[in-house]
Amino acid sequence: MTAVLSPRRRDILVSVSLVVAVACILLGVWEFIVWKFDLPKALLPTPRQCWNAAVLERVALFRATISTGFAAFSGLLVAVAVGYGLAVIFSQSRSLRLALFPYVILLQTVPIVAIAPLLIVWSGYTFRTVLIVTAIVCLFPIVNSVTGGLLSTKQDTNDLFRLYGAGRWKRLLHLQIPSSVSHLMLGTKTSSGLAVIGAIVAEFFVGNSTSYDGLGTLMTGWANLLKTDALVSAVFASAMLGVVLFGTVHLVSAVFLRRWTKFATTAG
Repeated sequence: MTAVLSPRRRDILVSVSLVVAVACILLGVWEFIVWKFDLPKALLPTPRQCWNAAVLERVALFRATISTGFAAFSGLLVAVAVGYGLAVIFSQSRSLRLALFPYVILLQTVPIVAIAPLLIVWSGYTFRTVLIVTAIVCLFPIVNSVTGGLLSTKQDTNDLFRLYGAGRWKRLLHLQIPSSVSHLMLGTKTSSGLAVIGAIVAEFFVGNSTSYDGLGTLMTGWANLLKTDALVSAVFASAMLGVVLFGTVHLVSAVFLRRWTKFATTAG
């Protein structure tokens, strides 16, 4: 007897099948372009050559991915802690929000490649510099999303809390914070991809003078050696790292914070 798939499982199966099909088409087009124009390996290797390079450099690639992943995850956690604290302050004081929020925007608009060398002067060629750069890159989406969530509670709900004599801190703890969880997860999902970018950009600078072995360091070294096949494999590793980090945040939201995200849907 044939088992009947539930609508949700069927949607997942269809989605995965489409993703795999598109990937196969792109790999085929890639292979055809290299063959058609007879491109040299140093300019554009074939997918098979990139896979062989990844297998050959698997130890260095694995260690670098772990290092960059740890830096990205740590920087994201720092950004969540600092960003949520700033958002709480902004939600409680309109004056502070008007005075300080433009400086948070400034961190988003200044190119990170301009900040990284300056942070190296202040912090040195250390993991701490990578952590700071990553946290700066991730900060704005979290502050912006959480501040909006804390300020988006319905007026009638606020009036109900005031009617029962709830002060500012009780409203914050029992109304605003629960309703801001979904906004926090939205901002964190946005920042999860930025975390990998920030970590790799910082490693471009930090890895030049130390034995730091992140993906950014490997990319710089392999680019200088014209090992394009290994370089492409490192790019794919960084992309997969971003997907894993995004998936982790989504899993935490769906499994551990489901109660509060449901509350936000009804109260916000």
